[in-house]
Amino acid sequence: MKWMRFRIRTNEESEDIIVSSMMDIGLEGAQIEDNAPLTAADKEQMFTDDLQDADDEETGVDSCAVTAPGEDGVAYLNFFVEVDDNNVLTVHEYDENGEEIEVKKTPDEMKAAIREVLDELSTFSNIGDGTISVDVTEDIDWINNWKQYFHKFFVDDVLVIPSWETPDEEDKKKANITLHIDPGTAFGTGMHETTQLCIRALRKYMTPGARVLDVGTGSGVLSILAMKFGAGHTVGTDLDPCAEPAVADNKKANDVAVEDFDLIIGNIIDDDKVKEQVGTGYDIVVANILPYVLVPLTPIVPGLLKDGGIYITSGIIEAKEEVIRKAHEDAGLNVIEICKQGEWVSVISRK
Repeated sequence: MKWMRFRIRTNEESEDIIVSSMMDIGLEGAQIEDNAPLTAADKEQMFTDDLQDADDEETGVDSCAVTAPGEDGVAYLNFFVEVDDNNVLTVHEYDENGEEIEVKKTPDEMKAAIREVLDELSTFSNIGDGTISVDVTEDIDWINNWKQYFHKFFVDDVLVIPSWETPDEEDKKKANITLHIDPGTAFGTGMHETTQLCIRALRKYMTPGARVLDVGTGSGVLSILAMKFGAGHTVGTDLDPCAEPAVADNKKANDVAVEDFDLIIGNIIDDDKVKEQVGTGYDIVVANILPYVLVPLTPIVPGLLKDGGIYITSGIIEAKEEVIRKAHEDAGLNVIEICKQGEWVSVISRK
């Protein structure tokens, strides 16, 4: 198997916004090379390597970081796409309804799509020189390599820990809640700012016995934590069938009863069968997904919520804050809070 690498030269300040924006054109996950010093927490939570080893570790799952000597402030973002024998790439994008679709592209078409995204970002942000280079790398065994770099961490007093680690006495003293999570290769761990914004909002607005809907549940992080925060029942939806084994494993690891957390695979935006399965009358709807999915999702949310119910959205870069705020307001929801962490925003409203 071969992978085509699209390499973007930018600056450290633009890493997150570019990685997020590239998801719009099907580039999911990035290897990051920069000269930014890593904290102890960074080293525990990120896939790190030295630049001289980069050729042997060309690709990764989710976002990863490579510390690299070089020019201060300069960063390189590497995106990998599988290439077939006909030199054609397959990526997954989303249509205007938020439905995932498979798209075939030539390398030149992919490079042009990247150029278009970078040009748009450069109109309101300094992204450096934004040059793009393309090359091909052979497949390596990286599917499970990320596990050696994912270690336990805290979100306030919530300990997030994988199955291959054990909490020590200090962890037990600090942790009021423990989340046992094995994200798998397709989903996140809870360490990203967008997920942490949702975790804090869920905790703040949770009421005992609440019904919670988690749109784009992935590995079930938010749904399981909602149960630990006092929810009575959670429903998670996701487009990716890979969510099923990830959620099943994580429910078991956290002693969540099968009947307390339902998973529905499908598109809640335009699939009537999924809408029927999901139902209505939720106390909280949470969606930690990208703005181009939040926009078509938000108009249906009032029909899912009880009167007075809470809608929590995250996955929003600062540049899209007003777009999502307007989507809430246009849907007849009352925006009650805007929370920020780093370059990321959470918009919260009430029905």
